[in-house]
Amino acid sequence: MSRGYARYVLVLLTLVYVVSFIDRQIMAMLMEPIKQEFGVSDTAMGLLTGLAFVFFYTLAGIPIARLADRASRKQIIVVSLAAWSLMTAAGGLVRNFAQLAVTRVLVGIGEAGCNPSAHSLLADYFPPKRRATALSVYACGVFVGAAIAFLAGGWLLTRYDWRTAFYVAGLPGVALAILVALTVRELPRGHAEGRAVTVAQVPLAEVVRFLITRRAYVLIVFGTALQSLSGYAVITWGPAFLARVYGMSWSDIGTGLGWVIGIGGTVGAIVGGRLADHMARRDVRWYMRLPTLQLLIAVPFVIGFTLLPLPWQALACFVPYYTLTAMYVGPMFALVQGLVELRMRATAAAILFFISNMVGLGLGPLLVGLLNDHVFGDAYGTAGIRYSLLVVGVLGGFSCLLFWRASRYLREELI
Repeated sequence: MSRGYARYVLVLLTLVYVVSFIDRQIMAMLMEPIKQEFGVSDTAMGLLTGLAFVFFYTLAGIPIARLADRASRKQIIVVSLAAWSLMTAAGGLVRNFAQLAVTRVLVGIGEAGCNPSAHSLLADYFPPKRRATALSVYACGVFVGAAIAFLAGGWLLTRYDWRTAFYVAGLPGVALAILVALTVRELPRGHAEGRAVTVAQVPLAEVVRFLITRRAYVLIVFGTALQSLSGYAVITWGPAFLARVYGMSWSDIGTGLGWVIGIGGTVGAIVGGRLADHMARRDVRWYMRLPTLQLLIAVPFVIGFTLLPLPWQALACFVPYYTLTAMYVGPMFALVQGLVELRMRATAAAILFFISNMVGLGLGPLLVGLLNDHVFGDAYGTAGIRYSLLVVGVLGGFSCLLFWRASRYLREELI
């Protein structure tokens, strides 16, 4: 297998992740018109975009990951991609809030098969010394997908409606699923390290017992969950915040956030991964020391984003905030693969996503909705969202304490 083909697979799987996040994040741009049409509360919208989606996403994630640790990871990605793409498009056909909730739940179940399978497969395409960089490139799917969702969502809302946005977001994924099925090769587990699998399947209970003994893994998982709480809250409610507080148009919001998320997130992820791979050649503890410093520096910028009085000032703070918070993703993903045995990789990734998404995607948007409806909204009206985002945004800064502590155990626990 050539390096060129490995890079091709990396780019193709990154495109799958891009489609995943377009289909997931398009809801952030569509929340206000959907809320107005169906007459529901902020709490209901926070529940739909957060806990309702992520509960089924994470519930399906672990059994699918168990299958990925013994079966074809490529086939799981193909079936999952086709399923969630069709369900996203089906969201444009709904006639009430309950029907929309069902389609979003099915999108979540479909997307559950993507990340654990892709992480495990990419770990066999790229050796440990290049893995953080490769998984940083893969992680760019989050930022490119979210950027496209904001840019296209704002444009489609201005010219069409929210139903059209679902159709446009969903259908291209079916064609991409066919391309993955025809061109991606399944590799033997351990290929990149020259190691062979010694067992057919590790029982789930044994995997969990093993992971609990890896102190670095446990700290990384909970640090990621805390950072995700902040990140998902800001990106999900950011458009509504800019519309309510600053009166920005949907096209301006989509353009402003979309370019920052796409460029800032991508640059942050790639630079963070490459820098971590470079620094870790001298000391592997830098895989977590760098994210610690980056997330700590990001805190003042989320404060500026939520509190500064002018929209251009808020967006100016959003640029460094989003770039810095993207830098930890690649090193974190690489360590999850490097801390476990070969037949545990997809399951270890699924457990990471289970916990981080239940806390981050599940509670982050919901917490902002609850604070809007029951705490700050009573005192500040529509401007209360400013303080809801401030509280949840600053919480993410405490993840740096967990990442710093995780760095202490990397020398003895990396395999």
